Amino acid sequence: MIAAQSVGFRYGADAAWLFRDLSFSLDRGQTLALLGRNGRGKTTLLKCLAGLVAPTTGAIRSDGTVGYVPQHFASPFAYSVADVVLMGRARHVGLFSNATAHDRRHATEALALVGLQAFANRAIGTLSGGERQLVLIARALASEADILLLDEPASSLDFRNQAVVLSMLRRLSLERGLTIIMTTHEPTHALEIADRAVLLHGSTRSEEGPVASMCTEDKLSELYGLSMRRLDYRSGEAQTCSIVANYASIDG
Repeated sequence: MIAAQSVGFRYGADAAWLFRDLSFSLDRGQTLALLGRNGRGKTTLLKCLAGLVAPTTGAIRSDGTVGYVPQHFASPFAYSVADVVLMGRARHVGLFSNATAHDRRHATEALALVGLQAFANRAIGTLSGGERQLVLIARALASEADILLLDEPASSLDFRNQAVVLSMLRRLSLERGLTIIMTTHEPTHALEIADRAVLLHGSTRSEEGPVASMCTEDKLSELYGLSMRRLDYRSGEAQTCSIVANYASIDG
């Protein structure tokens, strides 16, 4: 569905590599989490996968349409939430054509998926950062993309909306075969919904594999430079886990 082959990126011939020789492939319905410290190239890699910037080396192949959800969004115009989500239908609307009832139905359904149908007539600029993030996710879903790329989709959300978004993404991958790649600073989120993970250690090293083998205490401690612990617990019939950091162990 989407694959990266020996991909590398730097901002100029004399610049340091953000990442190099990175390869992975995802099938339909799989989810990949990108993890690493700030400045390791997570967002840049996502933009390469979206076709917004070209990789310096290597190649990217995708067999479906791509929807991209940036971390931040600011509109210069007072668009309504419904209009912003309807923009996701652009590839389905012909040149000089208007959105149809079918397009509007898809936009309404996408808003309902993220729980913001009551916000349809609100101006996008009046929403909180977390609410705008949900609108961007709805816009990508309205596009009916086969591959969804999300830059820290839960970073501005409260705990409840984090759970709503992560549960929705997992459901869409399982039920609709949506392929998902997301950046995150929360290894717990990766363990909750991802099948595979990429650890971006720096310009000369990255790791890729099943999420359970990537998000171990040892690997995460090395990735972030401080002691990380995995806590497993049971809530009713559900088995879950959390990743916690020992901030006193920070390696200067």
